[in-house]
Formats: sequence, structure tokens, C-alpha cells
Amino acid sequence: MRIGTLKQSYLADAALFDSRTQKSWLALGAALLLLFPFMASDYWLYLACLVAINVASATGLNILTGYTGLVSLGQAAFMGLGAYTVAILQTRLGTPFLLNLVAGGVVAMLGGLVVGIPSLRVKGLYLAIATIAASFITHFLFANLKLTGGTTGLSLPPAQLFGVALDTSFRLYWVILPVTLLMVLGAANLFRTRIGRAFIAIRDRDISAEVLGIPLLRYKLLSFGLSSFYAGVAGGLWAYFFRVVTPESFPLLMSIFFLAAIIVGGMGTILGGILGAVFMTMVPELLKLVFDLLPGGTEATVFLSPVRTVVFGLLIVGFLVFEPHGLAEVWRRIRRFFHLWPFKT
Repeated sequence: MRIGTLKQSYLADAALFDSRTQKSWLALGAALLLLFPFMASDYWLYLACLVAINVASATGLNILTGYTGLVSLGQAAFMGLGAYTVAILQTRLGTPFLLNLVAGGVVAMLGGLVVGIPSLRVKGLYLAIATIAASFITHFLFANLKLTGGTTGLSLPPAQLFGVALDTSFRLYWVILPVTLLMVLGAANLFRTRIGRAFIAIRDRDISAEVLGIPLLRYKLLSFGLSSFYAGVAGGLWAYFFRVVTPESFPLLMSIFFLAAIIVGGMGTILGGILGAVFMTMVPELLKLVFDLLPGGTEATVFLSPVRTVVFGLLIVGFLVFEPHGLAEVWRRIRRFFHLWPFKT
């Protein structure tokens, strides 16, 4: 046990950042994030924005699957609801940027509440199948409704914030990153509240939670709603980032991507969602680099998509077998080592 960690009040014990070391690292991380866009190229700014969007969506899925124990393969569908809501509001009504994001989150949340209704009766594999059905239903609606532009989708003009057009990765970085940080901070604080602890109780033993007075349907629907809201906001950011939304933008593979991210990162931890999203976003880029180095060059990249799917599956199986607690547990072991370094435990 570390020296100097005694807490003398409830507020100190419940603090999100409870040591000077954590606060110092937080300040250093904030400084690096502020300096990053001034030193990075357009390519790395593109990746940074994409990582931040994926972190937001993975954090939402972690609330549902990691903390509440409800398996979902519909995260891409909820992102699609948010993205299309933003695109429709932006192109047809011209409503403000931030209002569109909130509206996208709310519409996705309503969709999540509908999908979450069966969660009281089914769970595990059966619930996963129900969320897959939601993915196919939303894809059908996106491809056949006139409001969504059919198979051609919708194109968005650049977002406007305080009269500034967010038409570059550099400008979008200053919007996407703060929104993602607020969402991650909100999720971290959620699990210090009665609602968050009810989610954890349902995950650990739902029957015992119900005996203790936790209404299962209410909290399961609340978990679905929060997770879907996160996905909807992330989908709205995605729409503004790529500025084109089509039915093919949110396939089932994307839902598998986010499930893989929280498994690889570590389910039931905020840090796990962040590490998993970063890691899984960078895997395709590393694969692309490897394929570029292979003989054949651009011809070899034809196999990139199927190979990426295989790699996602192997990563899920590998982490479940060899490191079920994910990258977050690896990080915790490294921290524990340096807490007592150079002394041995």
C-alpha cells in the first residue's frame, strides 16, 4: 500500500483525482493536447479527431456493456441516428451546431430506449441479436426514406461556431476534443453516483439488485439511453467531420469495432474505453502502413478490409484469453510496479 493515501473526509475519498501525482499528469496531458495541433500535420490532426470521436462512442458503449453488463451490437446504428439527425437539421433548417449535436444525441437516446425494452426479458446472446436487428432496421430506414436522401445520403456544409467555419481538421479539433473530454468526465463522475452504482449492481447480479430495490427495467433503459446519447453525439461529430452521411457509413462492422475496443481496452473502466478506442483506431493505420511496404503496393491494399476484420476478431479472442481485463489492467500493473520502484514487493 502506498504511503500518504489516507483520506480524512468523505469528499477526499470520493475525489476523482485524489493525489498530486494524478493532478500533475493531468496538467501535463492537458498541455500536450493544447500544443498538439500546432505541431502536428494534417494527417495526425485527422487521426486525432477520429480517435476523439471513437473515444466518445466507445465510452458510451462501455456504460452499457462494461458497467451494466448488457451486450450491444447496435452502437453504429445509434451513431447513424445521431449523424442523420445532425445532417437533416443542418441542411434543411440551418440550426446551430451545438443544438444539432444535442438533438442528435436525444434522437439516438430515444432509439436506444426502444431497443432497450427487451433487455428486461432477454440478455446475453439474445440481447445482442436484438441490437443487431436494430442495426438492420435503421439501415433500411436510412436507405429508403426521402428525408435521409436514400442510398445517396446527405452532404453537409461546414459547421459554423461563433461565425467561424469549422472546415479543417485543425478547427474541428478544438470542438471535437472538448466535447469528448466532457463526455468522458461525465461518465467518470456517473459511477460515483447512485445511478452508476445501480448499473454496476445489475451487471454483477441483476436478481440480487432487484431484491435490494433497484428497478431493473428503469435502470436498464437508462443505461441504454445514456449509451445511445453518447453514440448519437459521436455520430453528430462524425457527420460534421466527414460532411457526408450515407447508409453505408455505419455498418455492423463498426459496431464490432466498438465492442472490440472496449474488450481490448478493458470493460468496466473509463480508461479502458479510451485506450481501446485509441488502439483500435490505430490498428487499421498500422495495417495500411504494412500493406504499403509489401510488394505490389496499392494492389495489396485490396485485401486491407477483410484482413482488418480478421485482425479485429483475433484481437478480441486474444485479449479475452490472455488479458481479459484489457489494456487498462496492463497499465495498472505498470503503475503498481513504479509505485514501489526501485524496491521489490
